[in-house]
Amino acid sequence: QVWQIRLDMHLLNHDGNITDAASIAGIVALCHFRRPDVSVQGEEVTVYTPEERDPVPLSIHHMPICVSFAFFHQGTYLLVDPSEREERVMDGLLVIAMNKHREICTIQSSGVVMLVQDQILRCSKITAVKVAEITELIQKALENDHKARKEGGKFGFAESIPNQRITAFKMESAAVDANNVEEQAGEIIAKADPPSEVFANPILHTPGTAQIGEGIENSWGDLEESEKEEAAEEEGESEAAAFECQKTETEDTSMMRETKKDEPILLSDSEEEEVVILEPQQVPRKTR
Repeated sequence: QVWQIRLDMHLLNHDGNITDAASIAGIVALCHFRRPDVSVQGEEVTVYTPEERDPVPLSIHHMPICVSFAFFHQGTYLLVDPSEREERVMDGLLVIAMNKHREICTIQSSGVVMLVQDQILRCSKITAVKVAEITELIQKALENDHKARKEGGKFGFAESIPNQRITAFKMESAAVDANNVEEQAGEIIAKADPPSEVFANPILHTPGTAQIGEGIENSWGDLEESEKEEAAEEEGESEAAAFECQKTETEDTSMMRETKKDEPILLSDSEEEEVVILEPQQVPRKTR
């Protein structure tokens, strides 16, 4: 009397916002699924095959659809349905699940951004519009599938099985004209603008590396405005410290000069001076 249904999802190509894609794929799979019909008489349960009775759809009262919002620069910029590269640099993510009756089923927030009430209300209004559009597309796809099955045709995934393709999106093979390829290539090159500078040989900076031309100026290491202000302040502080140090050395030098004025002058070893030594008997005596 109880059916157990298991829904597995396999990612074939992930280019961002897997939550929204998984919610749409899951709800469509459940809406498209048909279970066998069952009859119960007393304690006897009979499960009918598709040949005996048509399978029965599940009782799905509403379809909750997830809509993801990516925030940048601490919530200043808002982006719906972020790609894989945008998810790498976003500050935070808000996921709102809602049905077409504007009933919120769940809200999930992640990241390092703090959201205010106005931002959440704005996201909920956008979600209501997106959910209505996605629900209409889902219902149209289910109606087309039901109509194709009634007419005995194939639609959606069933159509791609004979072609051994996972998806129904396909392009018919077209013949490629390989004649006069060299002439066409010459015309394309002649119409193209010539390069500004031509380098005959690649520039070898270090062994194992090569570069054609010097390239453009790299702005990766440029400082932002705040970093420039900090660098200017640090440079000003270093210049002030150097000025104070120079001033202190000047004062010390002037003090040393003033002190040396009062001290006797000492002769160096290189200077020569004639010294006369008098013997004791040569000292004249005073007479009365």
